[in-house]
Order: sequence, then structure tokens, then C-alpha cells
Amino acid sequence: MARSSSGFVAGLTVAAIAAVGFLAYQASASVPDTLGKADTSASPKASASKTPKNTANPKALPTASGTGERVVYSTDDDRVWLVAANNKVKRTFEVTPGTVDPAAGTYAVTTRANTVTGSDGVQIEHVVRFTTVDSIAIGFSAALNGSTAAPDSSKKLGGIRESRTDGDAMWNFATVGVKVVVVQ
Repeated sequence: MARSSSGFVAGLTVAAIAAVGFLAYQASASVPDTLGKADTSASPKASASKTPKNTANPKALPTASGTGERVVYSTDDDRVWLVAANNKVKRTFEVTPGTVDPAAGTYAVTTRANTVTGSDGVQIEHVVRFTTVDSIAIGFSAALNGSTAAPDSSKKLGGIRESRTDGDAMWNFATVGVKVVVVQ
């Protein structure tokens, strides 16, 4: 009798594994291609100009940048705003973008690293990552040597460089899960 029960249990186990595998396949086949990507359908296209949108006050927070606590990054203005939950700007500063820009949209801080070597070979600190573009990590960081020089345009780099002082402010503000809004 023991042999027939073990065969029965083995058969049930195989059937259960096959059922779980089939259900997992069905679930993965029905996932939309856009899951986990920024919604750019309503976003304006990037312009070639680097002229600030608000020429009277280029440091003014962009009006269409959401509400609540967030980091706002303008790819056209090369500027960041750290915005408190009450929608008041705590700090704003200029940045030096990498060679790969993220699409306009809303993201969240996904990972952070205290000190690493950047993809350009420079030692960096206070790395705050929020998305990837074609497998290139996009995030804010400060070079340990204080450099904010323009990156090598022949390389695909996603690091958005800030001064060390601004990097400290970003590090203290943008913890994992904090919203990052990218505007053009």
C-alpha cells in the first residue's frame, strides 16, 4: 500500500507544479508592456532649447510638476527642486546631466549608494537612482573631486551630477520611495 500512496503523492505533486507553471505563464503573458515604465503619452516632446520655461524667474518650480513631497528634475533647464510635502521648495540647484535623459514622467527613488565608481570612471557619492533607459541607470550623484564637468558625449551616461553640497541635500531628502518628477 505504501508504494501506491507514494506514487499518488508524486502524481499530485507533478500535476500541481504543472498547474502553477501554466498559471505563471498566463499571468506573465497578460502583463502590459508598459508596466513599470513612465507614462509619457501625455508628456510634451523634448525641445532642443535649454531656455528656462519661466524666463522671469528661472528658479521657479515648474507648474506641472505634481504635488506633495517630491524631487523635480527639468531636463530642459538642467535644474532640480527638492519640494516638501506642503509644496514649498526646500532647495533648488543646477545640475549637469548625463548623455541619456529620462522621459518626462513620475518615478520613485529605487536605490541609493553612498560611494561607488560612476560609469564614467569617476568616484561618486550620494547616488540616488530612479529609473533606467535602455539598461542605463539614471540618477543623481556628486563627484568626490567636486567636478560637475560635462560628460563625454561619445558615451551613454545616466549620471546627473550635482555639487557635493547639493548632493548632500539630495541624499538627505530623497530616500527610497520618494517621488521623482521629470519635466522637460
